[in-house]
Amino acid sequence: MKYPQSQVLPNHEVGPVMSEHSNETLHPTPQQARTRWVDLCGSWGFAHDDQNQGLDQGWQGRNDGFDRQILVPFPPESPASGIGDPSYHPVVWYRRTFSAACRQPHERLILHCGAIDYRAQVWVNAQLVATHEGGQTPFHADITNALIPGDQQTLVIRAEDQPLDLAQPRGKQDWLEEPHAIWYHRTTGIWQPVWLEAVHPTHITSLRWTPNLDLGLLYLDLALARRPDRPARARVRLAIHGQLLADDTYAIEGDRISRGIALTPAGTGMDPSRLLWSPEHPNLIEATISILDQDQVLDEVHSYAGLRSVRAANGRFSLNGQPYVLRLALHQGYWPESHLAAPSAEALCREVELARELGFNGLRIHQKVEDPRFLYWCDRLGLIVWGEMANAFTFSRDSVERLTREWLAVVERDISHPCIVAWVPLNESWGVPNLVQDAAQRHFLQSLYHLTKTLDPTRPVIGNDGWEQMDTDIFAIHDYSFSGQTLTDRYASPEALNTTLVHVQPGRRVLSLTGEVTEGTPFMLTEFGGISYRPQEGESWFGYGTVGDGPTYLAKYKELVESVLSCAPIAGFCYTQLTDTRQETNGLLTEHREHKLDPAAIRTITQGPAASLAGDVIVNMRKNRGVAPGGE
Repeated sequence: MKYPQSQVLPNHEVGPVMSEHSNETLHPTPQQARTRWVDLCGSWGFAHDDQNQGLDQGWQGRNDGFDRQILVPFPPESPASGIGDPSYHPVVWYRRTFSAACRQPHERLILHCGAIDYRAQVWVNAQLVATHEGGQTPFHADITNALIPGDQQTLVIRAEDQPLDLAQPRGKQDWLEEPHAIWYHRTTGIWQPVWLEAVHPTHITSLRWTPNLDLGLLYLDLALARRPDRPARARVRLAIHGQLLADDTYAIEGDRISRGIALTPAGTGMDPSRLLWSPEHPNLIEATISILDQDQVLDEVHSYAGLRSVRAANGRFSLNGQPYVLRLALHQGYWPESHLAAPSAEALCREVELARELGFNGLRIHQKVEDPRFLYWCDRLGLIVWGEMANAFTFSRDSVERLTREWLAVVERDISHPCIVAWVPLNESWGVPNLVQDAAQRHFLQSLYHLTKTLDPTRPVIGNDGWEQMDTDIFAIHDYSFSGQTLTDRYASPEALNTTLVHVQPGRRVLSLTGEVTEGTPFMLTEFGGISYRPQEGESWFGYGTVGDGPTYLAKYKELVESVLSCAPIAGFCYTQLTDTRQETNGLLTEHREHKLDPAAIRTITQGPAASLAGDVIVNMRKNRGVAPGGE
């Protein structure tokens, strides 16, 4: 596909924003995009530092020693990087030069790093400008004071990613040299874009959109860097479908602004429902936020928001006040040539298109925090997302501190995306492997749920997707039974569901640690299926059930999906999975994004008749101390 042409439309219309120095149309953070930015992706000098001697030897200030070239932002383990070495290299270094000519004398120059796994130190002209910990989250630094006279500046980045540190939030990156079971190659160092922006000393540092359908308001929270002695105003222009919704100006006092903007299309002849965002009608409100000093524009950011509400109650998931059956696919976001990094910006868009082609209305991003450009396409094209944290594998003070700190940054980064309708801090008790016996682990699980609800009370939170659950807004079950009849027997009625949760316990796991479920909590089958073709002799494979040919595959998919959709207590599902991921060959698409089956046939099955959800599906589980944890 081709992207739309870059443009900044006059008056209240806002078009896509493009770098002046790149052929990539989309800004790395489309919800906070400026027209002037410099892409630093491309060829960098690179070096492994297996002896961890670079700091002592002053590599941050050397021009030599970077004897190899790497293509940023692809991780060095991946073929796309030009390095393609997946063996243990815990410390890596990057170096490149850049020009500061994009900056006017009065402006500040900001360096942005989308994601560097796992610890990063950044120097400009041998001056330390930033340190960061967290492999899934962005950071930035004002590098103005580190610039030197002349056109050429030097940027050096050191990244440390210890492969055997299981307290490090790592998701499905393997700690072994060769991928095994459900894990795959590590992603070390830079794996999302690096770029520069020149900004006025008074500029926007972050923004947040929060819709409120009940009040007809869209709340905007702005954070700014500014001189307190210089007066400034913020002008906010909102439009949808080419029609102006608001053009308001606010005085700035301090470094934050919080305003509720009324969205009333009175006088426009517009149906108010055309303001609402959903996968079927992904209406986006385009925004331009300008920081003004008199008539001078100091800073201008292009953004967008979606007006929608989500709720989990009365046994259902609701979107914009109406029951909505979630048909999700599990999304690993892994490519054979580039690993966790997308092979191109276009590939991120194509991933969303493929999910929609197969009839899904959403994706559960699994053990990864996706690129903001991917979320942009979900917003723009209409695809629901469950946002999930990449988990650690052990429980310790270090793992608690690291995961909590990074999860806060994840929620802060992605909270404005309308496509995200749920948060998943933990999956299948990863990092809390002894919840049944260890009170500290249970307290941590509960604290993550309540902390997330504190940061964002507008979305459901699934505390521990699939396994031992305590506080949760959606009761998420993982069940890889390969028989549609078995799924029907387990979930067709509230009574069957109660028996399944208390006695069957799919996966041989205690599903509720409290022994009961809060009244009105929706139940969803958030992992099931996992159909694979039967592996050839000697073929690396991990899956949940195999078939021999295409017709049998399609029939099995139909059997499983129709069984789930027929179960009244089940409010939605997540099928495993969208694409193959290395030895996990249970995707509906190959790892190269090729269809295994007729997409029209898959789409018809996926979208099938809406489940006949009963009135209020309420299952109050009784404590059964006679059943051992994980017992049948």
